[in-house]
Amino acid sequence: MERTEINENDLRECREIAQNCRDEAAKRLIGQSHVIDGILTAMVSGGNILLEGVPGLAKSLAARAFAEISGLDFKRIQFTPDLLPADITGTLIYEQNSGRFSVHKGPVFTNVVFADEINRAPAKVQSALLEAMAEKQVTIGETTYKLPDPFFVLATQNPIEQEGTYNLPEAELDRFLVKIVVPYPTASEEVKIVQTCGNAPLVPINKVFSVQSLKKCRMLLDRIVCDEKIVEYIVSIVNVTRPSASIVRGKNDISKYIAFGASPRAGIALLQCAKAQALFSGRSFVLPDDIKSVAKNVLRHRLVLSYEAAASNVSADEIIEKILELTPLP
Repeated sequence: MERTEINENDLRECREIAQNCRDEAAKRLIGQSHVIDGILTAMVSGGNILLEGVPGLAKSLAARAFAEISGLDFKRIQFTPDLLPADITGTLIYEQNSGRFSVHKGPVFTNVVFADEINRAPAKVQSALLEAMAEKQVTIGETTYKLPDPFFVLATQNPIEQEGTYNLPEAELDRFLVKIVVPYPTASEEVKIVQTCGNAPLVPINKVFSVQSLKKCRMLLDRIVCDEKIVEYIVSIVNVTRPSASIVRGKNDISKYIAFGASPRAGIALLQCAKAQALFSGRSFVLPDDIKSVAKNVLRHRLVLSYEAAASNVSADEIIEKILELTPLP
């Protein structure tokens, strides 16, 4: 089926929506605009988001701000080691009067699930959440229930604390469309944070996004044009992450740092996120720069690094930078 050209007014509207989201988030978040950009990109692309950073970097604040900006239904779950799958998905409750079981749906039945400190949940809980993330459905008893549309998980994790945590399995990590690393603020940003935050009440922000806006952006996303050469460029990037198929050899050999590379799902994610970047830039076509701008967020959690990478203190981001540098542009 042929794609119809995107109207300039529609492109302008999507660009304005993205800019309005940045402007509203800036009222409450200082120096974390890229976090909102990443969340918005993933949401329009139809994927889940993992935020990683040390405590105190406004991960939870960013999630709450996004909930207010988007106007979507939002529920927060604090993950702990004693959490049960039924605490998330729901359960069957026996009603003594009727002698029947009734369904009590859990907090996962919403548009946005904010899973705080997701790596503190045990394997059973992570498996229950994986069904929701992957299939957009939940099984309670013998019945399967569809989750609301749109639905996505916005999760956080602390990378430095290991006590009482459970590493997310690779299958679940791969279901996160992007992993956004929240860095420390710059000195000038931190001065503003200390001056303006403290015990002051949260600055009110306006709703500038809606389910209707999201559906329109997703419809336009499917009509963004991506040349075959760009698709080949994406496949080349993903292919280099696989040690057995790595084309980067000699002094630039990075295959020794990677135990397992990215799956084809990574290529699909790169394309979707690049299309969202083009849409928010007011373009109806994808450029190589769109791929580069989303590559780290899409790939960093999909690379399983080798022992040699840990011994050499080489990070996933450094490997991705090297891949982008050495992969020929289309």
